[in-house]
Amino acid sequence: MNLPSNQNLRRFPRRAAFIIAEYTVKEGVFREIIKNIGATGVFISTWRRIANGQPIELKFPVFDFDNQILVKGMVVRSNPKGFSVVFDQPIQGLICKEGHFPEIVHEINR
Repeated sequence: MNLPSNQNLRRFPRRAAFIIAEYTVKEGVFREIIKNIGATGVFISTWRRIANGQPIELKFPVFDFDNQILVKGMVVRSNPKGFSVVFDQPIQGLICKEGHFPEIVHEINR
């Protein structure tokens, strides 16, 4: 039996990314790399074990390095490669228009 992937369950698509984010969870405040991003969530690459079901606050640049956004959400899944976050509110500027993802900041373009 084939189960649908998490990607198929998402309301909005995600895009590969390489963005440094600072996040706050009950375990502390850390800086890690966002590996994919969409209007309603991210996947953060880390070796840390972050517990599912807890609130998280993230700060990172999306459209401009000088303007970091602050989003709140919930850790919904974790594995040895990192964890997934679903935002409390979508990031409006990341909602795909006509099938095209908006331009976002990328570390290699720094």
